[in-house]
Amino acid sequence: MPGRPIESGPATVPTEADAPASKSWLQRPSKTRMKQASHEIQELGEALVGFSDERLETLDLGEPLLDAIRACRRIRSHEARRRQMQLIGKLMRGIDVDPVRAAVAESQIGPARDSLALHQAERWRAELIADDAATTRFASAHPQADLQQLRTLVRNARKDASGIPEQRNGRAYRELFRFIRQHEGHD
Repeated sequence: MPGRPIESGPATVPTEADAPASKSWLQRPSKTRMKQASHEIQELGEALVGFSDERLETLDLGEPLLDAIRACRRIRSHEARRRQMQLIGKLMRGIDVDPVRAAVAESQIGPARDSLALHQAERWRAELIADDAATTRFASAHPQADLQQLRTLVRNARKDASGIPEQRNGRAYRELFRFIRQHEGHD
């Protein structure tokens, strides 16, 4: 463009010394961070859709948000559901999301804890059937357990396991598992 000289000096980058006293441009979150926070809130909203009405009432979410969650449950169209989830995310920006985060975390930890307990009981059962010393370890870990009943259940499970596969009924195996679960729950 004629009439406008081209500057040929080094480009200057603003530094902290050049910034105004408030430094608001340094404290403002980036666009990427704001989008990540928005997506996180929307994911919390998606988790809330799976909660029961009674559980939602305990969270004190406000009537507009509760109505949006209930409406989302009735929507079957993918695109309409996506838009409804965006509305839920938008409405959630106006509430305190810390109790929601805690409730969602609790709902996810419960099944994991149950699964871990089942796996632990299965490990105990396998150990008890495979090794005589496991009975002593189980008795020391669970002093309230009836040792005589445990030995009987282990003996019956071993006898059942040693039989021909077509003749096994698995009853002793299940009873041993129930016994272990019962005593694991007391600890």
